[in-house]
Amino acid sequence: MVEHRSGSPDAEGAEGSGVSGAAAGGSRVSGSAAEASGTARSAAEGSEVPGSAVQGPGIAAEGSGIAGSDPDARWLALLMHAAFFLLLGASLTRFLMRHPGEDRTPWIIALSATLAVLYLLGPVLGSRPTPRRLTWLGVLVVVWMVLVVLAPSFAWCAVPLFYTGLRILPPRAALALVALLTVFVVAAQLRLADGFDPNLVLAPPAVAAVATAVFVHMQRQAVRQRELAARQRELIDDLLRTRRELAATERREGTLAERQRLSMEIHDTLAQGLSSQQMLLQAADRTWSADPDAARRHVRTATGIAERNLAEARRFVHDLAPADLAEGGGLEAALHALAARESAQAEGALTVHCHVEGTPHAPLPDRVQSALLRIAQGALANVREHSGASAAGLTLTHLDDRVVLDIGDNGRGFTAEPEGVRGAGTVRGHGLPAMRARVRQLGGTLTIESAPGEGTVLSAEVPLTTVPLPTTTEDPT
Repeated sequence: MVEHRSGSPDAEGAEGSGVSGAAAGGSRVSGSAAEASGTARSAAEGSEVPGSAVQGPGIAAEGSGIAGSDPDARWLALLMHAAFFLLLGASLTRFLMRHPGEDRTPWIIALSATLAVLYLLGPVLGSRPTPRRLTWLGVLVVVWMVLVVLAPSFAWCAVPLFYTGLRILPPRAALALVALLTVFVVAAQLRLADGFDPNLVLAPPAVAAVATAVFVHMQRQAVRQRELAARQRELIDDLLRTRRELAATERREGTLAERQRLSMEIHDTLAQGLSSQQMLLQAADRTWSADPDAARRHVRTATGIAERNLAEARRFVHDLAPADLAEGGGLEAALHALAARESAQAEGALTVHCHVEGTPHAPLPDRVQSALLRIAQGALANVREHSGASAAGLTLTHLDDRVVLDIGDNGRGFTAEPEGVRGAGTVRGHGLPAMRARVRQLGGTLTIESAPGEGTVLSAEVPLTTVPLPTTTEDPT
C-alpha cells in the first residue's frame, strides 16, 4: 500500500522538501547522537561487545546502571530517547494531518504504538548483544520498515536506529544495517518527491556515513582514553610502590644508623666501664690474701665505676646524652672531670692531664660536645688497657671555624694501620672504627700518629660551619 498525495502541487513539493529538510536535520541529530554516544562511552566505559570494536552504552547507557552512575550520561540518554519519540510523534502527526480518514490510518497508529513500545523495551533488555537483545533489534527494525512502506514520512526515525544498531551489533553487521536503513530512507524520500532529485539520493547516504564515522571516531577516542587511564593507573601504582620501597629503605637506614649510634654509646661507656670493673675485681681477687687494703681499694674503685655506669645507663633511658655533659659546665668541664676520674681509677699508674686552648665564639652544638667526649672516653680506655703509658693528655683547641681534640700518651705505641684495615686475629677493635664513625658523621677527620716505642697521638678535628646529619650506616663492629 502506497501513501496517497493530497493537495496542490505546491503542497506536494513542500512535503518532499520537508522530508529532504528532515534528512538534513537528521545530520544535526546524528551529530548530537554521536556526541552523546561518545560522551556516555568515555564517561561510563560500558561492557565490551564480543567480537566487536564497538563498545559501551552509546546513546543511552541503557539498562546497565551506567547512566545512574554518571549524571551527564543519564541526561544524554534521556535526550536521545526524547529525540526518537519526538521524530516518531512528528511523523505520526504529519501523516494524520495529510491523510485524514484513510483505511490504513488504524494500521499506522497501531504500528507507531508498537514501535514506541518496542523502543521502550530496549533498556529493560540491557545493552549486551544477547540473543534476546538481537531479536528485539530485528523486530524493531522490521516494524519500522513496515511503517515506512505504509507511510514514508516515518523514515525520519532512522537516525536513532542507526546508533542502536552501531551500539549493539558487531562492526560488519552494524554497517550492513546502516546501509539497509539508508536504502529505505532514500526510497521513502523518492516516493514523496515529484521527480528524481539527486539531493534526495545522495543526502541520506552522506548523513549515514557522517553519523557512522562520528560514532566510530568517538568509540576509538573512548578506547584511547581508557588506555590512557590504564597507563596513568599503572604509573600511579608504580609511584606508590616506589614511595613504599623508599620509605622502607629509609626505615632500614634509620634503624642501622640508630644501631650504630647505640653500639658506639655502649662501647664508649658501659662496655669500657665493665672492662675496668673486671680488671679491678681480678686485681682485688689476686691481692685479697696478701694485701687486703689494696684489694679493698680496687673494690671501692670498681664500685665507683659501677655508679658511673649506672648513671650512663639512666642517661641512655632518657636522652642518650653523656652523664658528664648532663651535669652542666659543658665539654671543658666534662673533659676535666674525665681526666680526674681516669687518674683516680689508675691509682698512680696513669696520670691524665686536661688542657683547653682558645675560647669558643659560640657554644658548641650538643652533638659535637657529645661526640668529642665519647671519643675522649674511648681513647683513654684504649690508653689504660693497651698502651702501658704512665701519662696521657687531653687538649681541646678552639679555632675560628673548627674544634680539635688531641689525646696523647707516652705508651709503647703501635704501627698504625690504614682506615678500614683490621689486623689478622683481631677480636675487639671496636674503639677506633667507632671514633672514625663519630667524626665522619660530623663532617670531620680523625688522625692517628703512632710508632712502636714512641707513644700515640689521636686527633679529632670537627668543622663548626656545617655539621651534617648522620647518614652513615657503617657498623663499627
